[in-house]
Amino acid sequence: MTQLQITSQPRITVIGSLNMDLVTVTSNMPNAGETVHGERFATTCGGKGANQAVACARLGAQVTMIGCVGDDAFGTMMLNNLRNEGVNTDGIRIIPNQTSGIAAITIADGDNRIIIVAGANEEVTPAYIQEYESIIAQSDLVLTQLEIPQDAVERAVAIANQHQVPIMLNPAPAIHLDESFLAQLSWITPNEHELDIVTGSQPISTPDDASWQEKLSKAPTRIIMTKGADGAYWADESGHIHHSAGHKVTVVDTTGAGDTFNAALAVALAEQRSLPEAMQWATAAGAMSVTKFGAQAGMPSREQLNNWILQSSTKKC
Repeated sequence: MTQLQITSQPRITVIGSLNMDLVTVTSNMPNAGETVHGERFATTCGGKGANQAVACARLGAQVTMIGCVGDDAFGTMMLNNLRNEGVNTDGIRIIPNQTSGIAAITIADGDNRIIIVAGANEEVTPAYIQEYESIIAQSDLVLTQLEIPQDAVERAVAIANQHQVPIMLNPAPAIHLDESFLAQLSWITPNEHELDIVTGSQPISTPDDASWQEKLSKAPTRIIMTKGADGAYWADESGHIHHSAGHKVTVVDTTGAGDTFNAALAVALAEQRSLPEAMQWATAAGAMSVTKFGAQAGMPSREQLNNWILQSSTKKC
């Protein structure tokens, strides 16, 4: 597996959500109307946008975050956290008389269920995005998600296209997207469940299913489909399906694994790495992230990831 040595610091703009994660760990996921005892509770900085910004910065990128927080304690904590991680927060506005976004996360058996309350994230409007056109134009890559209003994402995509800046969309929470919009994206990174919603098709069965392969090979944009521990799949220009294998690790918490994968992929592609090389790096980063509790706690630095890849390669030999 390839280690990535940094040649120049790529400029990545992350446009998206900032949420305070309210995390409860329990042995038993409660059913409707049921009360169970929890084992652990934590308050940690999160949101798909902020998570991806932190992960990109740790992996060596020069990162600017565009988003909104409320004028509350959570907002202050999230801004300080990003600054401590080396993320430029000039594009983050504090919204008066508004609460910051939160994510209520319940973890059981290493898996998670999440409820999001948008709060200040709803204030990320197309007009707000337009104010930062110059930052987008100077980026090597723009990374965004769907925890902010869709029309703001659409404006970001339009600006990136106007300035010929590659843009990656992590379509979560997933919604159906028109082909005309998909065609404007450089890459889109759904998981196997999000793929069906994004394309408006019937649920897929297995990676060998012909209809699943068709979605990848005939899509108007390059789709990279993640599949948890199985790694990720994509199609080349000839329609041939490729697979970047996952890694066997002890799973502690899957929260943030997708964000880590997206960030690693974005950094590698912004550095002009080949897609197969970038995919290997991203799947390794995603695997590392699930070995620790908390979305950002498990996100590796570039040195940590390269060392982990080296150790994994040595074990295989």
